[in-house]
Amino acid sequence: MAPRNLAPIAASAAAVLATAWVYHRRIHRGSKPPSASADCNDAEDGASSDALIHREIAIAPGSNAVEQSTAGLEREGERILHRGTITVAYCSTTGTCKGFATRLHRELLDRLTNASASASCKVQLVEVSEMDWWDELINNEDEDEADGAPAPISSKATPPVLLFVLPTWTNGTLPPDSQTLLDSLKEISTDWRVAPEPLRSSDPARQLKVGAFGMGSSAYDASTVGRPAKEVFATLVGKLGARPLVSKNAGSGGKGGTKSKSLMVGDAEVGDAEVVFEKWMHGVVASVFPAEGDGSSSTVAGKGKGKKAKASEQKQCADGKDESDCACKSSDDAANANNAGCCSNKPQDEGNSSMTDSLSDDDDEYDSEGEDILDLEDLGGVIKQQSSSAKSKKPVEMVTPRQAKALKKEGYKLIGTHSAVKLCRWTKHQLRGRGGCYKHTHYGITSYQCMEATPSLACANKCVFCWRHHKNPVGREWRWKTDDPKMIVEEAVKTHVDMIKETRGIPGIQMDRWTEAHTVRHCALSLVGEPIMYPQINELLGELHERKISTFLVTNGQHPQAIEDLIPITQLYVSVDASTPESLEAIDRPLFRDAWERLRSSLACLKRKGQRTVARLTVVKGWNSDEIGGYARLIGLGHCSLVEVKGVTFCGKSDASNLNMTNTPWHHEVVEFTKLLLEELNAIRAEGGDDPLPEYGLACEHKHSCSVLLARVDQFAVPDPEDPKKRKWKTWIDYDKFQVLAARHAADPTFKFGVEDYIADTPSWALFGADEEGFDPTDNRHRKKKKHPKYTQFDAGGVPTHDTFDEPLPVEEVSKLRGQMQEKKRIEGDATTVTELRGGEKIIADPSLMFRGLVVSR
Repeated sequence: MAPRNLAPIAASAAAVLATAWVYHRRIHRGSKPPSASADCNDAEDGASSDALIHREIAIAPGSNAVEQSTAGLEREGERILHRGTITVAYCSTTGTCKGFATRLHRELLDRLTNASASASCKVQLVEVSEMDWWDELINNEDEDEADGAPAPISSKATPPVLLFVLPTWTNGTLPPDSQTLLDSLKEISTDWRVAPEPLRSSDPARQLKVGAFGMGSSAYDASTVGRPAKEVFATLVGKLGARPLVSKNAGSGGKGGTKSKSLMVGDAEVGDAEVVFEKWMHGVVASVFPAEGDGSSSTVAGKGKGKKAKASEQKQCADGKDESDCACKSSDDAANANNAGCCSNKPQDEGNSSMTDSLSDDDDEYDSEGEDILDLEDLGGVIKQQSSSAKSKKPVEMVTPRQAKALKKEGYKLIGTHSAVKLCRWTKHQLRGRGGCYKHTHYGITSYQCMEATPSLACANKCVFCWRHHKNPVGREWRWKTDDPKMIVEEAVKTHVDMIKETRGIPGIQMDRWTEAHTVRHCALSLVGEPIMYPQINELLGELHERKISTFLVTNGQHPQAIEDLIPITQLYVSVDASTPESLEAIDRPLFRDAWERLRSSLACLKRKGQRTVARLTVVKGWNSDEIGGYARLIGLGHCSLVEVKGVTFCGKSDASNLNMTNTPWHHEVVEFTKLLLEELNAIRAEGGDDPLPEYGLACEHKHSCSVLLARVDQFAVPDPEDPKKRKWKTWIDYDKFQVLAARHAADPTFKFGVEDYIADTPSWALFGADEEGFDPTDNRHRKKKKHPKYTQFDAGGVPTHDTFDEPLPVEEVSKLRGQMQEKKRIEGDATTVTELRGGEKIIADPSLMFRGLVVSR
């Protein structure tokens, strides 16, 4: 009787579960993308291909379909679990993983072209962020074939293959736009509605095979290198029932003679990424397209015959290694190794022989009875260190041959093993009488006598706006060979002078300046990298001072102790690129986990320096142009002598940067930002306290560099003799006086001197608000024939008021232009909009800027 009463309840429960499962499938299937024609129209309208679907499909010979490339055009592509589909999925932050994935895709296409006609399979290249992973991995549409009846098991059909090429982002995660992959895999593996090991299949033609290559840098954190790739691989194999692709013998003949594995990791810091990827790719391709008789198991049906190992004798490790290779077996703690969940030597279930007979010998290795093939909390033991150089304690040269080649290609002259010089474009400009740099305007340096150099090409940040495109090394501390500081200075000066000599033939060179330029008077230690990392930085600075060369050193604020220990220099900069910990992480991409605390400590150190200190702000629209109050509070930590606010310089597209021209602010925007910053500083000063903030004022500007200077009133301003109610700024430097003071301090370290001891008058043309806008009137502004601005002055709303000759526009013309702007605002909106693309690029749209940047030929 009881069972009969429970039957309706059981039926209702089953119906609820079925409904829940149907709902689950629908909510994770996602909306279908727009049609291909719609995407074509978007592309014609200038839409970025980053925002569009990107899949490249190739069909094997013998099929009716033709090879097609649909990059940037919308199409659904092949399902990942579809038989015969080989999917290469990648995400990339600096372009490295994208390059690797493209190479793998191309290699698979080449091998596919040469494969037999019976091997009907397809290869596709996809971005991780574009995929609905719930839908791809759970909703297998192939299961609906033949009116719901499963297709018969075929020993000749090609199984689906999924290959990942993944970078390591902050704290061992994937980039934000691709984090959905890890989230989805975690949800699938823990969702009670999903059957255990949903990707496991007794049909070899449907058994998903996977491989993963991880990219990272141990300079950030050795424990997180390749973590995303490890987690993805471990979840797919250990939780969801996928099978490792690479067989035991595949790739054993690759570079280095070491076996390839389904999961491998490259370390950019060690420099082994290229070699490791080649080895991994060799194993992948050999497993997908094994040569006849090579002894490896076949993924493409009918290729090769591998010998079966006895199941009872096999020992497994979830990252593709034999037990002897597995890192968990190297532990001194045997108990810990046994409980790591990585390896198992349990014999196969005899009752499962029918299933294992249909799998390759590599599959048998992973057919463990245990559910936890790999404990995700113990991922650090998955892969051995893949380069002996990482274990060596002997100092090595900082720059690799590849890095040296890239740096030389961009015009760097390498000095020794870790230093460089480069001729600044402003040096060449002023040699031709075309104006000096902003340091000439703000501080009175002679641009054509300034040497741009660095004693350390390595840096602890990978800033998104870095104009060096990250071709230099990275590191948190010095671990390389150390060159002699005297040698560095001698070679740097010699090399710089040689480059000056080479400019003699440039049209327009003023020979009196060219002759003077052979004597270096200033050194900007800001070329590339982090100069303060150099262990003998004080000795190097002393060598420069002995040669009567002033020193302008720029640091990113990640080495506060080095700042504390620094000897007096002409001017010390700390870059303040963000006003919050989150924006600092996004913009500077620091190697240090405590980068925010280090920046704050570095700024606090400036208060104890007796010489000129500068907080340098680089404004990047859409990235760090908000939270102005946060910048003011950071500046207040150091009571900095000066505050430089400069718009970012766009140096062209690069895989290492997400910036575009819309992220570069106009000079009037930098001016407005600086005025708001000054208001925030004044508000903090008004709060008072035991250590009140000094008063700042608008001192100088250099429109050509989009740069504005704030200066402390108590250090750089005096009453104007002609009008005591006005200020007279003295931001320029008496360089001869500084050298006298520096030499005296070097002879007697107890001697102290301060900012006011070597200041000089600022000329009227360099002052903020001057008609010259920071351009030295002794030079001539040069414009290319077709680069004259169409309009030279604008009203507060951005409507032009003066023409290219700086003459007032007719009232009718101004009214017409205002109407055009109002129409644009009506269509696009009145406010500034920020559109973030999938790759992280931010597009800024502001109707008030529509007339700026227009040029005419004259």
